[in-house]
Amino acid sequence: MPYVNKPRPYEKEYQQQKERGEHERRMERQRARREIDKRDTGTVTKVSPKRKGKDVAHVKALDKGGLNKDGTYITSASANRSFRRDSKGNLVSETSKKERKRT
Repeated sequence: MPYVNKPRPYEKEYQQQKERGEHERRMERQRARREIDKRDTGTVTKVSPKRKGKDVAHVKALDKGGLNKDGTYITSASANRSFRRDSKGNLVSETSKKERKRT
């Protein structure tokens, strides 16, 4: 078990996330969710009924340099998470398995 004899270094982990760019991408995803909730419900404290159980997807993936201003939409979790990724978890292709079968 890790950190049995010492406390977990949360501050160090947070700084590492910032260095890797994870922090900024997470903030971008949160801003997209809040924007959709505010548009649908008028407040950011309530989850939109349209978004409940679903994901907010970006037209151009954040891993590929996309931003919220490029466009976002609501989609099912299975459709949003079905893109090919490499061993590090980075997006390889923005075409899902379902879309590749269609062509």
